Amino acid sequence: MDALDLLLNRVSVTRLCEPAPDAAQLDLLFRAALRAPDHGQLHPWRFLTIEGAARYELGELFASALQSRQANAAEEALQKARNMPLRAPMLIVVIASVKTHPKVPEHEQVLAAACAAHGLLLAAHAQGLGAVWRTGDFSYDPHVLKGLGLSEHERLLGFMYVGTPEGRVRVAPVLEPQAFVSGWGGQTRRLSVCGAGLPSG
Repeated sequence: MDALDLLLNRVSVTRLCEPAPDAAQLDLLFRAALRAPDHGQLHPWRFLTIEGAARYELGELFASALQSRQANAAEEALQKARNMPLRAPMLIVVIASVKTHPKVPEHEQVLAAACAAHGLLLAAHAQGLGAVWRTGDFSYDPHVLKGLGLSEHERLLGFMYVGTPEGRVRVAPVLEPQAFVSGWGGQTRRLSVCGAGLPSG
């Protein structure tokens, strides 16, 4: 797939079915993720793959997390939590594993891990796979973080649901760059236009 075509047309795919990525496809997903910009070469990320029966265990973890927050949670809500990981044959948990560094602050490392997650999405689309990046309350729930084995210095950035697209993949909406891009001519010029802060001569 042409690189620009990939960048311009990748979309999130929410309807996913079997099969999950095979070993070769999964290897490429992670190789793409590891090319993320990484100030200081700290590699501030790690990933968990969840598939097969482990998805049911994750569902139980979600349900127990919900129950710990809401002791009177309805059975319907608990069952919905249990079913969430079953919406794809594989989930990839993206974790920002922040290192202590005098020149690379935490937020830069989290941004690097987020770029790695985007690399996963791009590599999935390039291989004809479907993927969607989901967050939500369970991504920030201490019960879930503990159950997945995250340490105190780590942050869960979300769950990548990955599989085979079910049905037609939607076309990416066209956004015009002009709506989001403007020029900056320097502070002096900006102040001149505003008529403030410049000497009168």
